[in-house]
Amino acid sequence: MADLKLNRQFDPQYGEMVEVTPLVRRVVAPNESPFTFKGTGTYVIGRGTVAVIDPGPLDMAHVRAILDGLAGETISHILITHTHSDHSPAAAPLKDATGAPTYGHGPHGSGHPAPEGAKMDEGGDMAFVPDHAIRDGDVIEGNGWTVECVFTPGHTSNHMCFGLREEKALFTGDHVMGWSTAVIAPPDGDMAHYMASLRKLLERDDEVYYPTHGSPVTKPHSLVRGYIAHRKAREDQILKRLEAGDRRITDMVPLMYAQTDKRLHPAAARSVFAHMKQLAEEGRVQTHGTPSISGEYWLD
Repeated sequence: MADLKLNRQFDPQYGEMVEVTPLVRRVVAPNESPFTFKGTGTYVIGRGTVAVIDPGPLDMAHVRAILDGLAGETISHILITHTHSDHSPAAAPLKDATGAPTYGHGPHGSGHPAPEGAKMDEGGDMAFVPDHAIRDGDVIEGNGWTVECVFTPGHTSNHMCFGLREEKALFTGDHVMGWSTAVIAPPDGDMAHYMASLRKLLERDDEVYYPTHGSPVTKPHSLVRGYIAHRKAREDQILKRLEAGDRRITDMVPLMYAQTDKRLHPAAARSVFAHMKQLAEEGRVQTHGTPSISGEYWLD
């Protein structure tokens, strides 16, 4: 596998509004897990009249921490990177408390709906509908700050990053994280879209990334190139397992992810499926009918 340099050093002060830069603050929710790392980092842009990015899970103590940390200030925008249950559900009570409108690409699955009869991923926040639907290149202006919307589908079909022009900073949600790779889980996740979204970031001049989980990324282009190399290496692994005679994803995952926490193996299987689906769609592997996570695969 490609050498992917990750940073797992992060010691959050739960419930406290912490200054990251003069224009950026963060408060972390206490929802630590194998998927959320040390918890959801809710970011605040601006002073006085501010935008909140990813209010987090439906945890009223966390919502209260956001409101207490911004006492005397006004929330004018609530920005959502994507609609997983650790990112967007707290937007509703935060909006109720402040009247601030929400901004996002759309409801869960809106960018790449599941085929008829397919089940969308269970971690989706199906209740969220943005007050304002945003698209790639849209610009949102506030009091002393300017945010560019950067559409990055792949982890989810409605994933949006937010670029803070004043600091050449990009809030990357789960698209690029310094502590781990992102899980790509069809039908809402799409590996081909994800790889294209990674390459898109290499065309930008951002100097720092703020993922929703973990520490800031201070060498963003280097990490994105590492992400791309890692995915290409994972694809090569899959092809080698097929060459060795494995035909099912469940046979491949224990070997491919031998050093990974077994609690993450189901998520790993979904990520392998995302690769396999792309390979099948490109005609590089064969399967019976529509690709599925339980299907059989082989090389010509």
